[in-house]
Amino acid sequence: MSIQNAVKQLQLGPTFTERYMQYTSSYQPRDGDVFLVSYPKCGSMWMQHILYGIFNSGITEVPTMEERQRAIPSMEFAMIEGAELGKPPLAIKTHLPFHLQPFSTKAKYIFITRNPYDCCVSYFYFVKSRPFSNLQEATFCHFVNMFLRGNVPFGDYFDHLLSWYKHRHDGNVLILTYESLKRDTSGKILDIADFLDQKRCGDHLRQNPQALDAVLDLSSFQKMKSRNADYNSWSSKLQKLQETANQEAEHTTGEVQGEVVEKRVLGDRTRKGIVGDWKNHFSPEQVTQMKERIALKTRGTDVMSLWAHDGLP
Repeated sequence: MSIQNAVKQLQLGPTFTERYMQYTSSYQPRDGDVFLVSYPKCGSMWMQHILYGIFNSGITEVPTMEERQRAIPSMEFAMIEGAELGKPPLAIKTHLPFHLQPFSTKAKYIFITRNPYDCCVSYFYFVKSRPFSNLQEATFCHFVNMFLRGNVPFGDYFDHLLSWYKHRHDGNVLILTYESLKRDTSGKILDIADFLDQKRCGDHLRQNPQALDAVLDLSSFQKMKSRNADYNSWSSKLQKLQETANQEAEHTTGEVQGEVVEKRVLGDRTRKGIVGDWKNHFSPEQVTQMKERIALKTRGTDVMSLWAHDGLP
């Protein structure tokens, strides 16, 4: 797929121009690279903290946004360029579907997903709060309709999920759900550590309970929420990306698109961190619409069995 078509398919908007996607498409995974992959608002920030804690055993101080992005950079923001030039990152975060993800059998991929109801709710609050979003005035009803049509940044939730679910039996792919991580955080952290390196990471955490406790503490909702002000200030860097993208678009099309740069972050990066918040937002009609969309998109697969024990309608 061409860069232009990839940008169009994922509806990445002006921040993610072809120039930034070029970094992604040209990246060649190295032996031992670890990729953290998710659809937006499915737990990637939580997983970043978990990975940071596993790789930095004993650390209990929550990393700043800059420290976290240097250790586990987001490929879509072209920060991988810095990772290539300097010390290899601990992991690389992406929101890409499988067919656009740089892939190697010698790299490892951790894919975290979340039930579509809660993902939709979390995504709604995220886009409303972001200065680079054109959805700050959207209502939940409007956003649900967009989400169900796949008319949101990074495209259709179900297409993204299924692209990775097909690879659930690959030896270098680990699929987790946000809900299972909430139910058994310690157990899932050990699973993640084993997947990364059983001897160096998994066995180390088992033999050193204080190290596991440190990872749990570092990745706790309370600790992450304490960094909200820092995380929100990071938006200024994204605004610079937006400004550059706007200038490129203006130069190419003659259209001025700079007004979004003046907007500010309106909400916290870490909001609730719970399972089941969809019950406070979805109307009975919207639940029916979601169930119909699930039936249509997942026909012939057992992907929804991932949430068999999570009380979905």
